[in-house]
Amino acid sequence: MTVLLLSCLVFLLAGLIQGLTGFGGGLVAIPLLCLLMDVKLAVPLSILSGLAITTTMAFELRRLMDWRKILPMLVGSLPGVFAGTFLLKLADPAVINRMLGVLLIAISAVNLTIRPRPLNPHVAWGYIAGFFSGAITASVGAGGPPVIIYTTLTDWKKDEIKATLTGFFVLNGYITAVVHACSGMITRSTLTAFAASLAFVLAGTYAGSAISGRINRRTYLRVVYALLMALGIVMLAR
Repeated sequence: MTVLLLSCLVFLLAGLIQGLTGFGGGLVAIPLLCLLMDVKLAVPLSILSGLAITTTMAFELRRLMDWRKILPMLVGSLPGVFAGTFLLKLADPAVINRMLGVLLIAISAVNLTIRPRPLNPHVAWGYIAGFFSGAITASVGAGGPPVIIYTTLTDWKKDEIKATLTGFFVLNGYITAVVHACSGMITRSTLTAFAASLAFVLAGTYAGSAISGRINRRTYLRVVYALLMALGIVMLAR
């Protein structure tokens, strides 16, 4: 019972963070859940709870979604999900965690200390970012930093970035959940824990979305990169 209650509080905080920025639920949930349960239960549980968050946000942001921005990342993520699921089942993701952690800290440090002009990367980078995000999400549940970095390098408005990330994560999340279910990663215990924490997830999401509406693009991006740096530190420590 204590583990279940603590898991619910973890997802309350995860929903708050993702409602605020459009990502980050895994940043909060995975490290804390791994203190309470095995990683092979924590990752699928985090993915299911992330689906509840992104589905709610997708409904709220549906008018701002531009599928021309989302589809390249989504198409690229499909092979990445299968690669990441294979990695989760058969390989130790520690090396990937450390490499990604160093990369995130470096990129975040640059963007927090200077104000680079938007690069507006070519759409081909959307496919590449999607592939690596799919692989990372399926293997370590880290929320897909490559697509986050890709979208923040554009000149899109805050709500466009948030809506694009949400559209990508909700569709990629359903694909990942199906692959995990077919590979036996989602069990009855996973579904039971998800059902128990659902109300907390939704409450956190609504609270985060309410706060997000009160901040400007510059503040939003600083919050995003601060969370990415925290994610990098967590990945190095795990």
